[in-house]
Amino acid sequence: MDKGAFLQRILAVQDSMFRLAKRLLKSTEEAEDAVQEVLAKLWKNMNTLTTISNLEGYAMTMIKNYCLDRLKSKQASQLQLVHFKHDKATTSLDQQLDNRDSVVHVFDFLEALPTQQKIVLQLRDVEQYDFKTIAQITECSEGAVRVALSRARKTIRKKLIKAHQHGIETGS
Repeated sequence: MDKGAFLQRILAVQDSMFRLAKRLLKSTEEAEDAVQEVLAKLWKNMNTLTTISNLEGYAMTMIKNYCLDRLKSKQASQLQLVHFKHDKATTSLDQQLDNRDSVVHVFDFLEALPTQQKIVLQLRDVEQYDFKTIAQITECSEGAVRVALSRARKTIRKKLIKAHQHGIETGS
């Protein structure tokens, strides 16, 4: 693989790698470092990448494994917010505050999920990967990916409903 082809294929997946790294690691800096480390490894092995049919999945697997290794060695900690877009011009201040509170709850609930569920939720709902690619990245079966995604969504939904009910009962 020549340098131009490498850059074109890898730069297309770099943002996804960063978002997954940020989902798993505490800070932007940690995520940036993780992406740089993985990109350096990919660059070093550029000539062997031509044999890989799904380079995007391969790169995402590498970033996932790198981040999990960092977490295991206690060099990183909590996950943080990846993206939240909200059109403030069309909502009232009360609605904006309610939405912000809901988002805070969702990210708190995400932090409490098991690591595998966090990864699957990030890859499916944020990155929009198909189940086959997620199964390859997580080294699980497609069925296990579907179960993890379902459980993650169900857990967050239940906790969010409970938080909203609690907020209504207390008058907030």
